[in-house]
Amino acid sequence: MENGEIEGAADDGVPVPAPPNGRRYRPVGSSDRAVIQMTSMEPGSSSSTSVAAVSGITPQPPRNLTVDPSLQEDHTVSQGDSKLELFGFDSLVNILGLKSMTGEQIQAPSSPRDGEDVAITIGRPKETGPKFGTMMGMAGVWQSLVLVSFCGACTFLTGISLSAIATNGAMKGGGPYYLIGRALGPEVGVSIGLCFFLGNAVAGSMYVLGAVETFLDAVPSAESVTVVNNTLVNGTATASTATISTPSLHDLQVYGVIVTILLCFIVFGGVKIINKVAPAFLIPVLFSLLCIYLGVFIAPRHNAPKGITGLSITTFKDNWGSEYQRTNNAGVPDPNGSIYWDFNALVGLFFPAVTGIMAGSNRSASLKDTQRSIPIGTLSATLTTTAMYLFSVLLFGALATREELLTDRLLTATVAWPAPAVIYIGIILSTLGAALQSLTGAPRLLAAIANDDILPVLNYFKAGDWGDGFKSAYFQLALRSLRSLGANQVHPKNWYPIPLIFCRPWGKLPENVPCHPKLADFANCMKKKGRGMSIFVSIIDGDYHELAEDAKTACRQLDTYIEYKRCEGVAEIIVAPSMSEGFRSIVQTMGLGNLKPNIIVMRYPEIWRRENLIQIPSTFVSIINDCIIANKAVVIVKGLDEWPNEYQRQYGTIDLYWIVRDGGLMLLLSQLLLTKETFESCKIQVFCIAEEDTDAEELKADVKKFLYDLRMHAEVIVVTMKSWEPHMESSSSGAPQDDSQEAYTSAQRRISTYLSEMKETAQREGHPLMEDGKQVVVNEQKIEKFLYTMFKLNSTILRYSRMAAVVLVSLPPPPLNHPAYFYMEYMDLLVENVPRMLIVRGYRRDVVTFFT
Repeated sequence: MENGEIEGAADDGVPVPAPPNGRRYRPVGSSDRAVIQMTSMEPGSSSSTSVAAVSGITPQPPRNLTVDPSLQEDHTVSQGDSKLELFGFDSLVNILGLKSMTGEQIQAPSSPRDGEDVAITIGRPKETGPKFGTMMGMAGVWQSLVLVSFCGACTFLTGISLSAIATNGAMKGGGPYYLIGRALGPEVGVSIGLCFFLGNAVAGSMYVLGAVETFLDAVPSAESVTVVNNTLVNGTATASTATISTPSLHDLQVYGVIVTILLCFIVFGGVKIINKVAPAFLIPVLFSLLCIYLGVFIAPRHNAPKGITGLSITTFKDNWGSEYQRTNNAGVPDPNGSIYWDFNALVGLFFPAVTGIMAGSNRSASLKDTQRSIPIGTLSATLTTTAMYLFSVLLFGALATREELLTDRLLTATVAWPAPAVIYIGIILSTLGAALQSLTGAPRLLAAIANDDILPVLNYFKAGDWGDGFKSAYFQLALRSLRSLGANQVHPKNWYPIPLIFCRPWGKLPENVPCHPKLADFANCMKKKGRGMSIFVSIIDGDYHELAEDAKTACRQLDTYIEYKRCEGVAEIIVAPSMSEGFRSIVQTMGLGNLKPNIIVMRYPEIWRRENLIQIPSTFVSIINDCIIANKAVVIVKGLDEWPNEYQRQYGTIDLYWIVRDGGLMLLLSQLLLTKETFESCKIQVFCIAEEDTDAEELKADVKKFLYDLRMHAEVIVVTMKSWEPHMESSSSGAPQDDSQEAYTSAQRRISTYLSEMKETAQREGHPLMEDGKQVVVNEQKIEKFLYTMFKLNSTILRYSRMAAVVLVSLPPPPLNHPAYFYMEYMDLLVENVPRMLIVRGYRRDVVTFFT
């Protein structure tokens, strides 16, 4: 017979042939109780001197025996070399999976040391084999009470929060997802809901495996197991043979799939079937609990282990204190073990026992009165189970010795009356009931998430407003931040542009386009490092009572358009008798504290002459005057239709014609434009417009010094010009001046005609010069001066900046009591033949600073 083979005999005494190769074990009958004791051999001894102590072997028909494929090795060692090393204990442990299941690195097989006994039991586990416990044996009674109280308090506080949310309003299906989503918002609700769904799905499989393992442990004939002995207790070998068994993985899979299919049939039957089946799971569990407590009070019985002393004050005192120690990965106490148990580790071990508080809320859709049932059921269950845990700690602390608590993992089954089978049934039904809860709650939770249409794969348009707690927190934070800003002026270092975009003051747009697309693009260009807020405003002429619903519809359209253009801002629609009155209301009331708009942005009314819109000049002048009085900056965009979008890269220069002090707003706008991809390849040129007698070099040096202090890179050019000339001077600038001169002559002619008509009307009606019902003062010499200044400035712009990407120029304020028509003629002459221009007027404060 080859090394490693064990012979067996049949009932008729005929020897059973051994397998041809490798290590093989004789099949053992279901009633066999066999221990083959092997001791290590001394050097020089032969295999024939090995002693096998066999007791009580009665050959029976073979039962299922699973042999790992790794044992199928060919061993051709001679008989003289046969040693006990061929039956290495460590390698067999690896075969059984006790190390690989725990993730421990598998080491090479090693042989037993001299004098060490190794026992291998094949077949049924021994009835008295110890299974190691942890909490009661290590923590002691008082720390176990603290542990249970702590975990129960955590669960109770969570239950109170759950009850508060559940009683705050009507609750639909979805359980914790619905509660958390409505309280903290859809983002948090979906995140936690999906995790909870996956957790329930995985927990269902874990519960099924727990039931299957308990069943296989209670009915050994239903499984194929391999058993290993030589278990250590407190670091020393036990006097009697100890047994550790590992069920076959295939048994767990097969039985687990069968049980899962049966549970799925119950779930498919609906809530009514589940409610009918529920008592079949609950009643045996309650009965098993009763049997445990009856067994505790009548212990010890005649067949009880020595460690069960019955309820004893002496045992209670011995178990009062803690005695933590190390164990290996299988839970066996070992001084050299890799796991050290302390209070924190026991919290992690015990806490899952108190995490079933969502069982009621998972079935929220099936509850008749969720506001009443969830709080009462959840809190009552939490208090009841916590009290039972505390009571059990006290009873079992007085029932068994510390060694028994450490070694008997199912002590409840050992002491239960009338037999341990009752507890096995209770454990199996309890885990199956928990699995049924998971299989019931997980699909409902996923269905509730799908019904809300908030997942990207289900609904492209992301998440409804449920009035969640985060929105309330954001609101409170915004109010607190707004109060902290106060109403004082913000330091230039903290100044941000908050533009008010005047969407449709003039210009014809389709009815379904609430704002000029390029105006929205320009609003994005005004953001400082992508930060800031824009307010998009449109005015509807008419009566508010008649047009209130139209205003709401227009506001929704404008808000949708803002989101489409990816502009960070809000939409406002104002109904007013006229555009001037509506804008005056906006500029006075819009915003809160320091979050009021500080820049008014609108397009230049280029169509007023072409469309013969005679009301535009007075409205345009009124808006500018209102901005000046309200201390708001103004940016007027000329050539809005030609303004580049985000994909049209510009080259050349950004030219600034700095005429008056504006607090640095023009410089800031030029820097903001450079931060955008459209203008990042451009360079800045600063043109300083000065009087004829100004020292140009000194002015240039001062401006360059100022720009250097601001860390702005720009070329400085000083242009001198006369403020007023009574006659046209000869031009030496070539063709560009010819274009300006023609526009200048046409403007003179139109102003002269308009002024003559005003005088005729005043003489005919016998009143002073009037325009739009207001008295005006006309100084013809001043008119000529303004017109000529705009002509000279336009000529200079065409001379130096005809090819510029964009031109920025200071906005002259409308003269007091001056006809609005004349001011529009000045502005038309200023912007003549310039494709893109920003007309900028700052306000009485600085928006840039060179101080750190």
